[in-house]
Amino acid sequence: MKPKIIPFSELKIGDKVVINRKISRDDVQKFAKLTGDFNPLHLDEVYAATTIFKKTIPPGMLLGSLFSTLVGMHLPGKNCLYLAQTLQFRNPAPMDGKITISGEIIEKVDSLKILIILTKIHDNENNLLIEGEARIKVLE
Repeated sequence: MKPKIIPFSELKIGDKVVINRKISRDDVQKFAKLTGDFNPLHLDEVYAATTIFKKTIPPGMLLGSLFSTLVGMHLPGKNCLYLAQTLQFRNPAPMDGKITISGEIIEKVDSLKILIILTKIHDNENNLLIEGEARIKVLE
């Protein structure tokens, strides 16, 4: 898949993108190998059963990293540079569950070609899992 290329002049407040994705145990294992985060809350069913969650959950930062896909591939796409991202973790994601990643432009700074994008992740029951704001510079 190639990233979209949306010129800054064509982007407007209210533009929104939604991506659906399933987070699998394999994704979690690959994330652990890539980052070195082998927290048993994410990988060990026996340990996780003793926690408040009662089962393994995907790492919040794995989910948060999907905002990079949202901005780098879809909104605005190829010509963007991530400047900042806030993350507020509200609820755990289900393992092997479907999630919806969304981004909506809420502010546009024309003189600097910067976008502020409201970023959210919901589960398939529409529970808010993560919310934050991405600050993106469009390189043209």
